[in-house]
Amino acid sequence: MTPERSPQRPDRNLALELVRVTEAAALATAPLVGAGDKEAADQAAVDGMRYMLHSVQMDGVVVIGEGEKDEAPMLYNGEQIGDGSQPQVDIAVDPLEGTTLAANGMPSALAVIALSARGTMFDPGPCVYMEKMAGAPEIADLLDLDRPLGETMRLVAQRKGVPVSDVMVVVLDRPRHAEGIAAIREAGARVRLIPHGDVSAALLAVTERSPVDLLWGIGGTPEGVISAAAVKCLDGQLLGRLWPRDDEESAAAREAGYDLERVLTRDDLVAGDDVFFSATGVTDGDMLEGVRYPSAGGATTESLVTRSRSGTIRRIRATHDRAKLRSIGGERYSRQQGPAG
Repeated sequence: MTPERSPQRPDRNLALELVRVTEAAALATAPLVGAGDKEAADQAAVDGMRYMLHSVQMDGVVVIGEGEKDEAPMLYNGEQIGDGSQPQVDIAVDPLEGTTLAANGMPSALAVIALSARGTMFDPGPCVYMEKMAGAPEIADLLDLDRPLGETMRLVAQRKGVPVSDVMVVVLDRPRHAEGIAAIREAGARVRLIPHGDVSAALLAVTERSPVDLLWGIGGTPEGVISAAAVKCLDGQLLGRLWPRDDEESAAAREAGYDLERVLTRDDLVAGDDVFFSATGVTDGDMLEGVRYPSAGGATTESLVTRSRSGTIRRIRATHDRAKLRSIGGERYSRQQGPAG
């Protein structure tokens, strides 16, 4: 089910346009941080992202979105995005990664988007979850979903020239990970548990000078594709294997032609050779600062913007005039602060 590579290659740095999209989602969501309403926060992020997406010069199709059209009328799978001009691209979006994090005012909520040439993003089909492992370039060749976790911990420590006790693995805090967490700790390594946030955790695992050495665990397949795009831009590695939740989902996946034993690399999940990724912080986290209001009329954002072809990594801090943003956004942003300009 790996998509065919497309001969078409975007010839400009769309990431510099996409950062306006993630800024819009973050700014629209920020007033709802800590309000306890995750549905409203997600709605605000989607509205902000969609409004700005239509201004981007591209012919985009949402491959990883909010589900099917009838179930999610906002940024749904198959939706046409952009102004219709070239290039033709696949788009993966998570307008608010960490809806619960944002609603509860917790760290590491992000607005994220990834883009690559048309036909290059993996479609997970009926599979909601996948097992994942991600790490930085220096340990990329050591990642293995079939090797015992304890052995991988020892190999990572040896490669880095540190005791196993210095190795830290970021893992979603879920009951399904109990056995893996025990194996990591039995090897002498440590675990950093997080309540939500697959994409931010993957970014943390592949970033230089990070307190985390690798990511392991079972999380969402949409987040896996978005993470693979980010990891590819940062020259790390992400491995994934589809993880059906029950026999019915397993049967549906096999009937659709998916190999449930196959280990997918970042290049299987995002096959394009020119991949773009942008993330903007909604709440403060290890990777990015969240939206802040340094003055009555202003707001600041911090974003991470990357492109695989050039290998360029940008951190963009922006200051926004909220009154001007509201005038640009119109009534749809009267309740929030409006989209980024």
